[in-house]
Amino acid sequence: MFETLLIKPLYNVFIFFIGVAPGGSVGLAIIALTILMRVLFYPAFAASIRTQMGMQSAQAELDEINRKYKDDSEAKARHTLALYKEKKIRPFASLVALIVQIPIFLALYFAFFREGLPHISTGLLYPFVHAPAMVNVQFLGVFNLLDPHNIALSVLVGGLQYLVAYFSTSRTAAANTSLAPEKQAAQRMQANMMLYMFPVIMGVISYSVPGAVAVYFITGNLFSLFQEFLIRRQLAAK
Repeated sequence: MFETLLIKPLYNVFIFFIGVAPGGSVGLAIIALTILMRVLFYPAFAASIRTQMGMQSAQAELDEINRKYKDDSEAKARHTLALYKEKKIRPFASLVALIVQIPIFLALYFAFFREGLPHISTGLLYPFVHAPAMVNVQFLGVFNLLDPHNIALSVLVGGLQYLVAYFSTSRTAAANTSLAPEKQAAQRMQANMMLYMFPVIMGVISYSVPGAVAVYFITGNLFSLFQEFLIRRQLAAK
């Protein structure tokens, strides 16, 4: 059932994109699939960013609620929920944003590793989806998307991940000034990990896996930066 409801539809969409991409470009198909999924689930990603900003701005009030009602869990929960409602915070928004990315990973894994592109499993295709006449795993005429250990793509992934982390941490920096010194120190440590360690980790992962995964990361990060720009404009206009 999992394969029927999730993997098979995404596999068909992916193969369809390969069929309509110029020259059967797998790289362009990955980009199209990633953008499609990010557009479809844009509300979840936007809610995740707004929730993160809201949580940071409300941190001092949350600390006060925890201190004031530390012995009354019912009152603490009630006041916390009221604060979430007032600040329009959705506690599970970040989890939803993470979950919706998993199907794309599964579809790419299915296509590249289980079915082994450039082979197409025609038995899995819907009647209205046809196997492409050409499947081109060369991207930009330079990168073979089936090969790992691509330094250029992994460096690009790390650089874009740094920019995503930079904007993510900068949007909450002002809110952190209202926190207690020890919490500010913890926030700075977390921000440094996001700024420096996470991009390195993503770069190493991208170097270790086929280039197709790196193209997915690059597209997702570029979309995240574009999304950040849109949300900042929306908030500035209010």
